[in-house]
Amino acid sequence: MKKSLCISVFLLLLIGCTEVPQSPPASTTTVAESQQLTESEKLNQWFDVKYEELLAFSPLTLTRLGRKELYDQIDDMSEQGEAAKLAWMAASVEELKSQFDYSKLDDDAKISYDLWFYQYEQARLIDAYSRHRYLLTQMWGMQSYLPTLMINYHKVSDAADIEAYISRLSGIGRAIEQLTSRVAIHADEGVKAPYFAYEGVIKQSKSIISGRPFEPASEADSSLLVDIKRKIGSLIDTQQLDKVQADKFIKAAEQKLLSDVLPAYSALIHQFEDDLSNLDTVAKGVWALPNGNSYYNTMLKMHTTTDLTADEIHQLGLQEVTRLRQEMENIKQKEGFNGTLQAFFSYIKSDTSDERFYYPNTDEGRQGYINDATAFIEDIEAKLPEFFGILPKAKLVVKRVESFREQPGAPQHYFAGSTDGTTPGVYYAHLIDMKSMPKNEMEAIAYHEGIPGHHMQVSIAQELQGVPKFRTTFFVTAYTEGWGLYAESLAKEMGGYQNPMSDFGRLVTEIWRAIRLVVDTGIHSKGWTEEQAIQYFKDNSPISNGQIKAEVQRYFVWPGQATAYKIGMLKIQEQRKKAETALGDEFDIREFHDLVLGNGEVPLTILERIVDDWIASKMANI
Repeated sequence: MKKSLCISVFLLLLIGCTEVPQSPPASTTTVAESQQLTESEKLNQWFDVKYEELLAFSPLTLTRLGRKELYDQIDDMSEQGEAAKLAWMAASVEELKSQFDYSKLDDDAKISYDLWFYQYEQARLIDAYSRHRYLLTQMWGMQSYLPTLMINYHKVSDAADIEAYISRLSGIGRAIEQLTSRVAIHADEGVKAPYFAYEGVIKQSKSIISGRPFEPASEADSSLLVDIKRKIGSLIDTQQLDKVQADKFIKAAEQKLLSDVLPAYSALIHQFEDDLSNLDTVAKGVWALPNGNSYYNTMLKMHTTTDLTADEIHQLGLQEVTRLRQEMENIKQKEGFNGTLQAFFSYIKSDTSDERFYYPNTDEGRQGYINDATAFIEDIEAKLPEFFGILPKAKLVVKRVESFREQPGAPQHYFAGSTDGTTPGVYYAHLIDMKSMPKNEMEAIAYHEGIPGHHMQVSIAQELQGVPKFRTTFFVTAYTEGWGLYAESLAKEMGGYQNPMSDFGRLVTEIWRAIRLVVDTGIHSKGWTEEQAIQYFKDNSPISNGQIKAEVQRYFVWPGQATAYKIGMLKIQEQRKKAETALGDEFDIREFHDLVLGNGEVPLTILERIVDDWIASKMANI
């Protein structure tokens, strides 16, 4: 899963601005030069100016991209900030329509035009239900993301960067206060996340403010203070700071942690703990919210970029589960297992001490998982030139999730590297409970999160040349997660899954995504309870109980998102099949993959248009 947890233009749609952004200096292009430019060239220049204005709304996004503008600031996360941002986007679309003639654009510029308009439409859709959103949950929330971003992306190369870090601690406090206030407003209007979301937010928030300086008697520093001291220490090592200067910075940071971060997180914890007792202990889908069915349909449209209804998605999920169960039956029979498929599921997860199926629940076992995942990725990486022409430049590392946000059974995920290459992409794994991390599934997950999955797709997008910059960070759930799931199956063509049980694990991860179609729609449009959703998972997969619980709880707080994976995969497979049929011997798998990845992330409707144009162009030359 590429998190939302992965800051991109999509995050810009959800948060507001720090200040009214100022336009960059006017272009030095003269009037005469401007008149000589094509309509597409003029549009691309306009996009690059507007993209800089867009980025000015989010210092966090700038930091995630490896840039140091607004390095001492944190985004404004108030409703007023969101309103200002949306007004700016609306004005930019009006300017786009009034200044450029769509009919004069080349095909690539038309894609850029359509994406900019699509971006605004997504923001408008979200805004219509701004108070339906669960702003802070166990899966997604600034309570955990802000510290994660500071630790992983706020780079320190001189004293000014430390000063910016310390200033940002105040910004974190202000942002948490804004979000806490908004959660209270949503609650007053009848929109409250399920009980387990509250429990998760409380647990994560308490972890952030555990250790020194928040708890003076503690023997350990808090995660933020550890990070601050490490980064200050790096400046001592390079002789940019002496001990006296370093101590002053550490003291200033501790003061900000106590004066700004601690009160904000304490108030958040108090509010959530105080309201927890008022929540229904039976979780309900968003159908139970005011105008909840309409909200869910909007989320499905946004995440899948299709017009599929909840009933259609539910039925598609049932069909895919049936198909994949049969493929599982085939492998089970080849393995010589005589019992039912359900019995085979039980056999796989019955003995978590069996090292054929699980790593030891020790530090050695955790390192073993990281080592093996890295090896799988490296093996498949060597085969990339046979299937791709465009290859990523950015590096990839496999890491354990930071302790303050680690959860048993929670899904692995990918954090993109910075565009300047200084920060590698990270495939994060929750390794606190190795009993929730079966060996036979890890190969498929490594391909999904790493190569040829998210790392490859995101890195290639970020490294694109010759397109407007905004397209290098564009985010579309169905495209992103559809590619990740497609990459799992592609890896089999590339020589992965030599162990039949790993191939069974591939089917497990695919049926997992098919189950999501059934369960997500079941929860949010058919009134399924948490217990019903968990039971359906158990009946159709060998996924561990811890993973199932975490998954189901994720769907409750992130309506519609989980449906994007399978919908996106099926669309990519459909487009490939169409191209193979139309082109026959002229079909080149490398060209097809470069086509899909080489335009950056796009809605599925635009992806289909891109493939159709490519097929027509190829056939014209046959």
